[in-house]
Amino acid sequence: MSEKDLRINEQIRVREVRLIRDEGEQQGIMSTLEALELAKGQGLDLVEVAPTAVPPVVKILDYGKFKFENEKKVRDSKKKQKLLKLKEIRMQPKIDEHDLDFKSKHVKEFLAEGNKVKVTVRFRGRELAHTELGLDVLKDVLARIEGEYVMDKPPAMEGRFMSMVLSPKSKGAAKAGA
Repeated sequence: MSEKDLRINEQIRVREVRLIRDEGEQQGIMSTLEALELAKGQGLDLVEVAPTAVPPVVKILDYGKFKFENEKKVRDSKKKQKLLKLKEIRMQPKIDEHDLDFKSKHVKEFLAEGNKVKVTVRFRGRELAHTELGLDVLKDVLARIEGEYVMDKPPAMEGRFMSMVLSPKSKGAAKAGA
């Protein structure tokens, strides 16, 4: 439940509540007005933590501090999430050896950074009649990056493009293999 859904102090509109003190000890069932008086007496807020319970569970605590702690938890969990980016490398079936080395090096770097890579070969004009050349280029790229990847999508034609999607090997699999 998010803080936006929590009701505090006078927003709690039920007759009876189950009160939990700020130290965590249960006070029992009492009227909402009594619980509110106890909270005000301590200079704290009455926060509804379980509105669906019968009677609803409320807790005496500092709402500002409570809200800050929850926001901090959300921020920390967002920091731990790694956003996976999809990088794309484009080439043509008539690619030169040096260019292929250069592009393969970039694919390796992107995978090392933890990004997914879409390797695309673009066919123009009559090149479309020789899609096997594009497949050879993609196989050549795979040979140059030597097992530092997991193939998410094998080479396939999409209109005038042939592409495959690679993702980095997971850290656990890399350690197990070493």
